[in-house]
Amino acid sequence: MKKITKAHIINFKNHLIEEEKSFFTITKYIRDVNKFVSWSKGKELNKALVLKYKEYLLRDHEPSGVNSILSALNSFFVYCEWYELKVKTLKIQHQIFAPEEKELTKAEYEKLLKAALDCHNQRLYYLMQTICSTGIRVSELRFITVEALKQGQTYINCKGKMRMIILPRQLCKMLKEYASRNNIKKGSVFCTRTGKPLDRSNIWSDMKKLCERAGVEQSKVFPHNLRHLFARTYYSLQKDIVRLADILGHSNVNTTRIYTMETGNVHRMQIQKLGLLRC
Repeated sequence: MKKITKAHIINFKNHLIEEEKSFFTITKYIRDVNKFVSWSKGKELNKALVLKYKEYLLRDHEPSGVNSILSALNSFFVYCEWYELKVKTLKIQHQIFAPEEKELTKAEYEKLLKAALDCHNQRLYYLMQTICSTGIRVSELRFITVEALKQGQTYINCKGKMRMIILPRQLCKMLKEYASRNNIKKGSVFCTRTGKPLDRSNIWSDMKKLCERAGVEQSKVFPHNLRHLFARTYYSLQKDIVRLADILGHSNVNTTRIYTMETGNVHRMQIQKLGLLRC
């Protein structure tokens, strides 16, 4: 009789830590397993029950979200050696265009920066520019240190991979002045009053507060969209997706392609420029 116990979850969490998974990956996997435990209400586990849960997820989640949760559960089942409980993820057709309602444009980014200044939130003003000019993840902001500004570069350790990020000279100058004004002499530039790195939820919340003043839809405003804007802008100029994948820290170029997708309207204008239609 198979049932998930607290010991199973604790041991699985320790396994993920030993595997050197990121804090956010571990948190998500444990959260997904606990949600399944809550949904199953102590029932004996079998393949039919897991498939029923898969159907349940489809009612309220996007296909990509369902696959993300199933991947976490499958990892848990493999750890427990309950291989027969594994279920297949959904087959999703390759997305060609980015949803226009979720794509942050450069003009909207400029509006957010102006709104941050109007609200006298200089930390957020410089933080958004840092992500957007380097393409780093919000979780990697802690590597933007006073010491790194002096070097003009920083080494980021994320998901077991080390990569070097070149910091633009103008950004270094701006952040040095910001750090000096706020008496930040060492360590992370973006930190709380107690010197701890900022929490991503606080950054998310601060960005959302700008939406009304900036006139930008809330669905477009979150830290990761700044990373997407960097990727699209870089690719539009350089057309080097392999190099971009290295900068973003992607192991798979297919992941990078998602970042560089254009909207349907952009594609439509490109097609019209081909000049292959005659009235």
